[in-house]
Amino acid sequence: MFLLSYYLVLLGSVQLISTYGPYQRAQKTGDILLGGLFPIHFGVASKDQDLAARPESTQCVRYNFRGFRWLQAMIFAIDEINNSSSLLPNITLGYRIFDTCNTVSKALEATLSFVAQNKMDSINLDEFCNCTDHIPSTIAVVGASGSAVSTAVANLLSLFYIPQISYASSSRLLSNKNQYKSFMRTIPTDEYQATAMADIIAYFQWNWVIAVASDDEYGRPGIEKFEKEMEERDICIHLNEFISQYFEDHEIQALVDRIENSTAKVIVVFASGPDVEPLIKEMARRNITDRLWLASEAWASSSLIAKPEYLDVMAGTIGFALRPGHIPGFKEFLQQVQPKKVSHNEFIREFWEETFNCYLEDSLRLQESENGTQSSRPLCSGDEDITSVETPYLDYTHLRISYNVYVAVYSIAQALQDILTCTPGRGLFANNSCADTKAMEAWQVLKQLRHLDYIDSIGETVHFDENADMWGNYTIINWHRSTEDASVVFEEIGYYNMHVKKGSKLYIDKAKILWNGYSTEVPFSNCSEDCDPGTRKGIIDSEPTCCFECKECSDGEYSNQKDASVCTKCPNNSWSNGNHTFCFLKEIEFLSWTEPFGIALTIFAVLGVLLTAFVLGVFVRFRNTPIVKATNRELSYLLLFSLVCCFSSSLMFIGEPQDWTCRLRQPAFGISFVLCISCILVKTNRVLLVFEAKIPTSLHRKWWGLNLQFLLVFLCTFVQVMICVVWLYNAPPASSKNHDIDEIIFITCNEGSMMALGFLIGYTCLLAAICFFFAFKSRKLPENFTEAKFITFSMLIFFIVWISFIPAYFSTYGKFVSAVEVIAILASSFGLLACLFFHKVYIILFKPSRNTIEEVRCSTAAHAFKVAAKATLKHNTASRKRSGSTGGSSASSPSSSISLKTNGNDCEPSAGQPRIHRPRVSFGSGTVTLSLSFDELRRNSVM
Repeated sequence: MFLLSYYLVLLGSVQLISTYGPYQRAQKTGDILLGGLFPIHFGVASKDQDLAARPESTQCVRYNFRGFRWLQAMIFAIDEINNSSSLLPNITLGYRIFDTCNTVSKALEATLSFVAQNKMDSINLDEFCNCTDHIPSTIAVVGASGSAVSTAVANLLSLFYIPQISYASSSRLLSNKNQYKSFMRTIPTDEYQATAMADIIAYFQWNWVIAVASDDEYGRPGIEKFEKEMEERDICIHLNEFISQYFEDHEIQALVDRIENSTAKVIVVFASGPDVEPLIKEMARRNITDRLWLASEAWASSSLIAKPEYLDVMAGTIGFALRPGHIPGFKEFLQQVQPKKVSHNEFIREFWEETFNCYLEDSLRLQESENGTQSSRPLCSGDEDITSVETPYLDYTHLRISYNVYVAVYSIAQALQDILTCTPGRGLFANNSCADTKAMEAWQVLKQLRHLDYIDSIGETVHFDENADMWGNYTIINWHRSTEDASVVFEEIGYYNMHVKKGSKLYIDKAKILWNGYSTEVPFSNCSEDCDPGTRKGIIDSEPTCCFECKECSDGEYSNQKDASVCTKCPNNSWSNGNHTFCFLKEIEFLSWTEPFGIALTIFAVLGVLLTAFVLGVFVRFRNTPIVKATNRELSYLLLFSLVCCFSSSLMFIGEPQDWTCRLRQPAFGISFVLCISCILVKTNRVLLVFEAKIPTSLHRKWWGLNLQFLLVFLCTFVQVMICVVWLYNAPPASSKNHDIDEIIFITCNEGSMMALGFLIGYTCLLAAICFFFAFKSRKLPENFTEAKFITFSMLIFFIVWISFIPAYFSTYGKFVSAVEVIAILASSFGLLACLFFHKVYIILFKPSRNTIEEVRCSTAAHAFKVAAKATLKHNTASRKRSGSTGGSSASSPSSSISLKTNGNDCEPSAGQPRIHRPRVSFGSGTVTLSLSFDELRRNSVM
């Protein structure tokens, strides 16, 4: 009983459905009723409700001509469907349309009338009253416009699964089907618009912008998505502000102050026209004309903003607009509106009064004007010519939102048609059943709408995706000033196709753009000036990444475009030019045959080979002379050959290094020098042993025979050969390119193992040190035999050169490494050649009188006498000391004398054969005769 009483009360409150909800409406009965929500006004008058008396309904203000045109589009579509013989035949569609005044409260007030009627229809009232005049429930709702309003309406309609198709609400939050179960729309979601805005900013290479959004369900999600897209593109937002049409004047002024003081020139606005209008008014009042506006579709073509008085500030605005559609006959329908002819549309009377700025005779606002609450206007008859006045209502050139309304109505009608023509067993409901056409409910229409698929009037497929959104593309427009009447002209400059691959979505025809209404130069909206090619962006502490300083690229790096974030490193074979704008190929350098330094070294090496060959030729030519014999001619030949190899090995260090030359040059140099030093060592040591032997025996002659000399040379050289073999096997040298030097690539040899090179040079120096030791020890031997002083000096030169070579080798780079080694080889080779052979060649060629047996004998005899005298004197002194010690007295010993008696011509040969002189050495009381045989000298040389 209580439940029945509750419903009777509810019935009484709505028994006259025409009086429920807002008093102003457009209404027409039919078999099936559609609801409509349109912003006929931009807002409501703000009142401070102090609740001293019953609160009054707020009054809607600022008439919206475009909103009324959208309403007319719904009525036009319903009339077309009712007159159609193919779509919903024998079914009449009715409508109830309310004004939301672009506010949530008014929209909910109207929505409650839809919900209340549906709840009444769920009760069987035939038992209690005669309900023949009962108006059917609302099967679907078209609206609302703003996302904030649609969000509130969707929350209510979703409770009862009443389908809601919005024509202008693009907030991405409304795609959440868990929360907004019955919400659908014929406009693309802002998810794509925010991306498109970021793409445009990146397209014009701006990185410093201001973002302004309405503080509602449209602006906040839109700007949030926009911020994410900007962050992905490394674009900075200097100011991020929210705005509302209900802001106080001081709030608007403070916002404009911040915008005016900002260095960003591009302002991105995600808001509706009414919310943007206070900001634009203040900007126009201050005449701030150096800003560029990027408009979302909600206000890009708004009649509130697109006014001539704002063009000084707004000219050049780039905005997004929906692709226009075509509605045949709609132009004539708009022109036929007249308050006297239409009784079911109460909005026409106010439209007429706002269009002609007058009052109709029976207008309620006329009475308010007489009471002083409204401004006074003249009376009008209602027969005026609507085409004589220019208003946004008759702007049907680009039907965007109007076309969305048209598609929404036809979508509902097509869903109803599918329900009515459903074949049992092929339906969308349980067990593939069809809906009961006599008791059709809203949730069944919602189900059918989700599976809708048909072709509209312009030949496009109408289909809702899984989020109940409809795909679409954006047209990009540019605000121009008309040359005829200074009005705003929306020039299409491109499009954004959200369903193609990335990189092809955005198209803009730059030639059509007029910046700030007249300029063709793209405005600058960056935090810092562009960095020229050759520089990069450097981070400034405590500043956003978009604010930077330009830093020159480092050597070896380049940038060939403006605003480079990093400099690109040149390839290894290239180097950057002076401006660091490109890379050029590095110059390739090595110790070339053609450069002056290489030519000079080559000349010296060839000269060394020729001089050595000349000396070898002299020695061969005079091979039977005493000096040549005395120098051990067979070893001298081998020594001269090794010097030829030393000079020749230096040539391998000149020219472009190849793998084979790198592997050959160091072993060739090492083996050649070891062969040379070994020859010097063997013959020097042999002479030393022979002359220091007290009695040269046959054992000495056998031990130092020619074969053994060559065997020792071979063994010394074989050690160096093995070092080279191990080196080449384990770490073979190879040519390499050194890129470490600016602008130059040095082609050098990578030795593979510096330790192996150290062993090679170290072993050579070790033999040289041993050779130096023996040469120094034999420095007082006959000069004609051993030239010990020259060998000592040559070894000193050798040590000085190669000790200096080590630091020079490791402190130089590139081609100079090879040059240092070539100089060391040549210097030491020339030192050996000059010290060992030049004085002999000089005697052979220019002093032949000294190249005789007698000269050699005299020198040898003199040395032998000196040695014998020293030995005898030493022996005699030792004997006297022993005698004095035995006698126990300190008497002085008799004096003794040593005399060398020879004739003045002892060393001169007789006319017949050479004279053999046997010198005597006298020691006081007796004479000792010492003889030295020269038979061996005749057979072979001592050295």
